Amino acid sequence: MTIEDITKSNAIGIEKKTVLNILVTQTALSERMNEILKSYDLSAEQFNVLRILRGQKGSPANMHMIQERMIAKTSNTTRLVDKLLLKELVTREICTKNRRKMEVLITAKGLDLLQKLDPKITQHESDFASKLTLAEINKLNELLEKYRS
Repeated sequence: MTIEDITKSNAIGIEKKTVLNILVTQTALSERMNEILKSYDLSAEQFNVLRILRGQKGSPANMHMIQERMIAKTSNTTRLVDKLLLKELVTREICTKNRRKMEVLITAKGLDLLQKLDPKITQHESDFASKLTLAEINKLNELLEKYRS
């Protein structure tokens, strides 16, 4: 479906068409991701925090580092970690070297949850990618990175 079909308008400038196409595509990706995560009582932002912590391979992360690596930079990291604490997916302790810092670690329960989610997320990514050739995917990534710079 074209962006003109979605907006019911034929008078869209190329710049606006590009932005609308990116936004509509992002919405489609997010909606499907949220469907997957909803059955695990996770938001996309909470999932992102868990993946960041898993990437630490057992080393703690402080709140600043988590925020820095978040996809949605406007996320309230403290609130996200608080919710993950309540679900027992992470632990949070005061740093012994710097008492002003909090250290966050993913728990075994958090790692187990990600292990269950991994194949579903991989399938989600594959479903969208299957509509393009490898060359098209590489070109799309190159163009999106250029567009953001």
